[in-house]
Amino acid sequence: MSRRRGSSIGKFELGDTSPSLSTMDVSKHQRQKSSERLISLAEKPTTDKQVLKKLWLSYLELCYRQTWIHPLTVLLATIGTYLISNPEGKIHQFLEKCIFPSYPIEGTDQYGKGENDFYFVAYYAIFFTFFREFMMCIFLRPLAYHFGITKEGKVKRFMEQTYSIIFFGTSGTCGLWIMSKLPIWFFQTTPMYIDYPHKTHDLYFKVFYLGEAAFWLQQFVILILQVEKPRKDHYEFVFHHIITVALIWLSYRFHFTWMGLEIFVTMDISDTFLGISKTLNYLGSPIEVPFFILFMLVWIYMRHYINLKILWSVLTEFKTVGEWELNWITQQYKCYISQPIVFGLIAALQLVNLYWLFLVFRILYRIAMGGPAKDDRSDDEDEEEEEEIKKDQ
Repeated sequence: MSRRRGSSIGKFELGDTSPSLSTMDVSKHQRQKSSERLISLAEKPTTDKQVLKKLWLSYLELCYRQTWIHPLTVLLATIGTYLISNPEGKIHQFLEKCIFPSYPIEGTDQYGKGENDFYFVAYYAIFFTFFREFMMCIFLRPLAYHFGITKEGKVKRFMEQTYSIIFFGTSGTCGLWIMSKLPIWFFQTTPMYIDYPHKTHDLYFKVFYLGEAAFWLQQFVILILQVEKPRKDHYEFVFHHIITVALIWLSYRFHFTWMGLEIFVTMDISDTFLGISKTLNYLGSPIEVPFFILFMLVWIYMRHYINLKILWSVLTEFKTVGEWELNWITQQYKCYISQPIVFGLIAALQLVNLYWLFLVFRILYRIAMGGPAKDDRSDDEDEEEEEEIKKDQ
């Protein structure tokens, strides 16, 4: 399939999606080790020891090619150990904390909070690693080839953005559904303070919130571990992830989860439209420019109007609506200490979003001035990447 040269829409550095294990650059050392394994596997084994070595090398090579196998192994080993272990034993009880939500309140549909939630988040960070890598390797890479995307740089970006559509589209929809059952439906701010503190939640709310925490923890770890050439907005990207993780933990610990839910939804929905906009560019769709403009409107409404509305409520309603005191016994933390912290973290997130909005308007300007314009990551760079890989091989 003949493909046209892409516009800047698909390549501008914007959004919350970190690289995955399967889209990281493969080092020369990794490729060399793979070649050595393939040479060893081609040799005919003559002893049992060599057969075992060949099985081990086959497993390593398979994991090198299919990055979802390692996390799946951890998940299966965990579930298997849980099922066969003594229900009264410490191992079984520990794994139960990892696999299932903790602190159900007897006689109600509510769940409390506690240190066991850290185990749950850590375990499902591993799950999201598996799920993401599985989708990348098994479905999204073949899908990219199916649509005629062959340059490795574009394939990787297509995979990342298509996965973001899957995850953020699902989580944004779930977040809206959960919000619809609460007084804060459609981003109301006053109920966040009237009913504070929110010390318990139903199962759906708790799983959603901790699931978001697990996703962002996984994203943050991958971002720290990634070895590819950093994006041009690398520091802003890292700063965004640090602020996001801090907001999640502090909002959960100090019971500002209704506010956190609203911010989650604004991020997830806007990222869904961002992923669709970029993917349409990679596919060379004729509606990429109209959809880019739609994405801009959604981004401005969600990431700026709604978030500024929440910021304004922190200034005007945080103190005047509901109780205003610091009481560690009753877990009442809406006070003179938490107000500047809450405002500062959301404002910091807003600063990163404003920087990304500047990039959005820069792309719009380039489109208005006559169409595609060269951006920081060009198709020529993709060709250079492929050429370098060929030389190493």
